[in-house]
Amino acid sequence: SYVNASIGLCGGCQPALFGCPDLSAKTPGTAEPEKHPATDPGLKLTEAVLAAQPRLIAEALDALPRSEPDRIKVYAVTYAPYAIEDVFKRESAVVAQAMAERFGAGDRTVQLVMNPSTTESLPWATQANLRRTLDRMGQVMDRDKDVLFLHLTSHGGRDGQLAAEAWPLESEPVTPALLKQWLDEAGIRWRVISISACYSGSWIEPLAGDDTLVMTAADATHTSYGCGARSPLTFFGPALYVQGLED
Repeated sequence: SYVNASIGLCGGCQPALFGCPDLSAKTPGTAEPEKHPATDPGLKLTEAVLAAQPRLIAEALDALPRSEPDRIKVYAVTYAPYAIEDVFKRESAVVAQAMAERFGAGDRTVQLVMNPSTTESLPWATQANLRRTLDRMGQVMDRDKDVLFLHLTSHGGRDGQLAAEAWPLESEPVTPALLKQWLDEAGIRWRVISISACYSGSWIEPLAGDDTLVMTAADATHTSYGCGARSPLTFFGPALYVQGLED
């Protein structure tokens, strides 16, 4: 059955406290905050970075092991597409570690991260890389019994878009409809989808299904907490994947 497992950490991102941008400041209901290229560090698109990125995604997907007979496995993906704030990169690492240590995902985990510090170590969090990763996981996992875990972390808009910021690279936001399409095309049946973003409850209905569990940091009409530049982690990430998994 389909379950909404939102833990209720909504009610206002409080920009003054957490440094979180007002996503509706420029155009109400959009997922894209106003950009400031003059002050935002952005990505350094060096020759080394451009050479590394195709290799990183290829190596990550080639390394995914095939499922083992008679054993249920968890395949995990983290997706952090907002480059100019480190909170999302850190949350990706925390969630990936939790999936490895508590659910045995280990080498069945792919981190897709957009951040200046990881451009030569982790594949970018782009639409193309996410779709390619889901497709590959659908090929190597046992679709009848294995489980896909997907954690998305970024700013979210009232329109249901997950903000993507990778200046000077142009990157498009992921939407619930796109994600549902890619999962269906990959043939992945059992899905656990975790969304750490403002207004993330708007993703519930589009992703609904008998074989799907969705966990969100907020409902469809409220912001979440701790998604600003001065936050070490969002409130949702540690609550669910650190304190929530303590013995």
